[in-house]
Amino acid sequence: MRVAPPIVLTDKEQSELTRVSRSRRSSVRLAQRARIVLLAAQGIQNKDIAEQLGIGRVQVARWRNRYAQGGLQGIERDLPRGAPALKVDVNQLVELTTQTKPKAATHWSTRKMAAVLGVSASTVMRHWQANGLKPHVVRGFKVSRDPQFVEKLEDIVALYVSPPEHALVLCCDEKSQVQALDRTQPGLPLKNGRAQTMTHDYKRHGTTTLFAALNVLDGKVIGQCQPRHTHAEWLKFLRKIDRQTPKEKTLHLIADNYATHKHPAVQKWLAKHPRFNMHFTPTSASWLNMVERFFRNLTAERLRRGVFTSVPELVAAIDEYVAHHNNHPKPFIWTKSARDILQKVIRANSRLSSKQNETLH
Repeated sequence: MRVAPPIVLTDKEQSELTRVSRSRRSSVRLAQRARIVLLAAQGIQNKDIAEQLGIGRVQVARWRNRYAQGGLQGIERDLPRGAPALKVDVNQLVELTTQTKPKAATHWSTRKMAAVLGVSASTVMRHWQANGLKPHVVRGFKVSRDPQFVEKLEDIVALYVSPPEHALVLCCDEKSQVQALDRTQPGLPLKNGRAQTMTHDYKRHGTTTLFAALNVLDGKVIGQCQPRHTHAEWLKFLRKIDRQTPKEKTLHLIADNYATHKHPAVQKWLAKHPRFNMHFTPTSASWLNMVERFFRNLTAERLRRGVFTSVPELVAAIDEYVAHHNNHPKPFIWTKSARDILQKVIRANSRLSSKQNETLH
């Protein structure tokens, strides 16, 4: 026959349990457990305590035993429930994530990794976050192999950081093949609890090419939409720049290595207009041209979710965006020095070279 352990309290323990049972700051559960112990100290049996407090006899026996074994600390908290947490070899998890691939897949997911390690997916995610690992994310890159990379880099960054006096620095480029896309069905507008909707398929109504020149000093843009992007259209755009800029200013144009920018007809026109000075970015380094940042804003804010039923409608929308931008222009501030960029490129080249050597061996 089981006998409940006797509870003998000192004056200090009696006072502490009484305070806990009456305190408004104590949790309801802890106050009830304190009352169980106080009644048990009076010699009352478990079944009578259960009847008096309106709870089960097993519950009374549990907290009476816990107090007998651990004192007040024994009744303050519940014991952990469920199976004990599995310990994860974090070094193994990081090594598998960064140096291996799952079978028939290109990258790890939480569920695939959890199946290999025998833990939960949430555990894998927690350790990935703690170690800054994001296997589901991939970022594009391209390291320039231009033999004149250093010279071109220093030239362009110098124009950004310390532009010459009595001159304008213009970042020029084409945003080609901008499509006038119409949706096959009208979408639903944004409302409380529902995102705006658009059909995944579309109708093509033609394309246009935006020629743009971003003024590094004040952020204003000279824009012109044309149906093609050959050297003839590039010459038309250069003439527009010539008309819309002060004649007494020297112009420094930053452009990429697209063949139309170096066409013989273009070279002949530039020779007749000596205030135009061309600066070409290194190959595979379009990120050096700040007009790309303007193109990104145009795409995100006006084109990607736009609906256009014709090319003239698309051109009108682009012209309207450029005009709105020029009403309150904000220049993009270049902060990286040529030295910092060059060191980063050198590190990237060394890592790529080592990776290629490992592949060959």
